Amino acid sequence: MADIDIPPHLIALESTAWAEQQVGALTVATADAVQRAVREHAAEAGLSRYELEMAVKRAVRHPEG
Repeated sequence: MADIDIPPHLIALESTAWAEQQVGALTVATADAVQRAVREHAAEAGLSRYELEMAVKRAVRHPEG
């Protein structure tokens, strides 16, 4: 998979969602905000929504690699 340039707002949204998940408090509003932002950015940038979402999750959940 090619490197994907991830905008800071996607990292921030996913970080919030991941923090909520870690404590068992992920809200529908947070999950929806992440999904909407990923869909919009993927469409604007001509990227696969799936590949973008996976890259964002990887960047937030596994920043070391």
